[in-house]
Amino acid sequence: MRYIRPLSMEDAVGQLAGSPGTTAILAGGSDLLVRMKGGFIEPDLIVDIKAIDGLGEIRETAEGFSIGAAVSCALMGESAALKREWPGVVEAAKLIGSKQVQGRCTIVGNLCNASPAADSVPALVAAGARALIIGPGGRRTVAVEAVPTGPGKTSLAKGEIIEAILLDRRAPRSGDAYLRFIPRTEMDIAVVSAGVNLTLDEQGVVKSARVALGAAAPTVLLVEEAAEALIGRKLDEAALERLAKVCSGACRPIDDKRGTVEFRRKVAGVLARRAATTAYTRAGGK
Repeated sequence: MRYIRPLSMEDAVGQLAGSPGTTAILAGGSDLLVRMKGGFIEPDLIVDIKAIDGLGEIRETAEGFSIGAAVSCALMGESAALKREWPGVVEAAKLIGSKQVQGRCTIVGNLCNASPAADSVPALVAAGARALIIGPGGRRTVAVEAVPTGPGKTSLAKGEIIEAILLDRRAPRSGDAYLRFIPRTEMDIAVVSAGVNLTLDEQGVVKSARVALGAAAPTVLLVEEAAEALIGRKLDEAALERLAKVCSGACRPIDDKRGTVEFRRKVAGVLARRAATTAYTRAGGK
């Protein structure tokens, strides 16, 4: 096994692309090291990206935010500007692991681990976040929901690295929220989760919406019909009931010891309804 700590993205990409064996990227390591210790993976090459300039920074621009691939979830929680504009995204990131894990784990690692139950991903999908990817062919930008293709699998080609997560500047009268259900009070994996992002007009009517469900299918679900149930309406009881029904029907969950299909479908609707209510309030709706 080889371990390298490159100082540039170009070097990191070159090392990954040129390695003939199994490769792994080390940012926080909270997933990678556990998988290695459990014997699930034994990389021939580990590329530690933490020393690459800019990857450990949250950058605020006129267009929005760029969250570097090595930014820890704890650091996201310390960014007042990010919490003010995207509270749901930060809430989701702050639910990953313990206090100790928070100092290491990253939302890019959470995304690339490609767990259906990843906490940060539904919130990012609801937010319309994009992944900035660099690889042997140059840079490209894709919607976050296009990265995971199944449990433990991503669309990244050999040699590609996610450099940053991009979040747009919020429109006026916008709000987002993320909620999950877990059997314990903390440090557990989501049985079901929901992220909602809303923008209102001056009368409190929903102009645009994005609704995402986690742990409800092999990958996070962006439920367009759920968004349509809210657009053009205030968040009244009828809209919330329609939202819950659509989200429950969109689920494709599994039966396991943590929850049945029926239970997960029911809870998905409940969480979507509650998250929508919080997002609506944050957007200034009454």
